[in-house]
Amino acid sequence: MIPALIYLVQAVANLIFWALLIYIVLTLLIQFNVVNYRSNRFVRTVTDGLERLVEPMLSPIRRLMPNLGGIDISPIVLMIGVNFLEILLVRSLSALA
Repeated sequence: MIPALIYLVQAVANLIFWALLIYIVLTLLIQFNVVNYRSNRFVRTVTDGLERLVEPMLSPIRRLMPNLGGIDISPIVLMIGVNFLEILLVRSLSALA
C-alpha cells in the first residue's frame, strides 16, 4: 500500500511540474508572437487547459508575492514548493513502510 502512495505522490508532482513548465514556455511563445494564440486552435486549446490546471495554484502565490515590476516568479516558487512537498511526503511515507 505504501509503495503505491509513494508512486502516486511522485506522479502528481511530476504532472504539476511538467504542466507548469509547458505552460510557462507556451505563454512566453505567445507573448513573443512565436505562435499565434488567436488563429491556432490547438495552441488555444492547450493553453486554456493548462491555464485551468495551473492558475488555481499560482494565484494564491501571486497574492503573497511582492510586486517585482513585471517579473512573475510565482511559477518558480510553485515548482520549489511542489518539490519540497514531494520530498517531504515521500520520506514520510518511506518511514512508515
